[in-house]
Amino acid sequence: MKLIRKITERVARRNPIKYARKIGVKVGNECRFTGNPRWGSEPWLIQVGNHVLLSAEVNFITHDAGTFLFRDTEEYKDVFKFAPIVIHDNCFIGMRSTLLPGIEIGPNSVIAAGSVVTRSVPPGEVWGGVPAHFIETTKEYADKCKETRLPYDIQAYNTDMKAELLRVTHQAYKFFK
Repeated sequence: MKLIRKITERVARRNPIKYARKIGVKVGNECRFTGNPRWGSEPWLIQVGNHVLLSAEVNFITHDAGTFLFRDTEEYKDVFKFAPIVIHDNCFIGMRSTLLPGIEIGPNSVIAAGSVVTRSVPPGEVWGGVPAHFIETTKEYADKCKETRLPYDIQAYNTDMKAELLRVTHQAYKFFK
């Protein structure tokens, strides 16, 4: 029985957006998930806006199980802590980031890979770190990316991406052999 359940879940997870919707995550249009996020135990408390890219192994934690330590005492009887996670439109969440309960990621924001987001991120900002903190505005980040862009030949890139990436990488990074 366990084997059949594992196989069924693995097949369902081949389409991570369809799987997310199936388990209760609200997912907008034009989203892209690279790999399968870890939705946690309350996926119905998660909302993902339009045009959001989630990198691999993003963790969503919608509860604080630390209440287990004291919720059996009379003073804190039956204390549980659950809260939603909302990612607004046009956001990027980097690989292996962790989003904690009760946070919002504002529109047009970027979360750097490996970040632990413990509080809400305002619109149009790049945050990263453990815990995540403000790094720069999304506009500043976009301008920096444009300034440091390698001189790709877009036609060559579209024809043979690997060869073009290797060509420009060898030119720009002398330590790359």
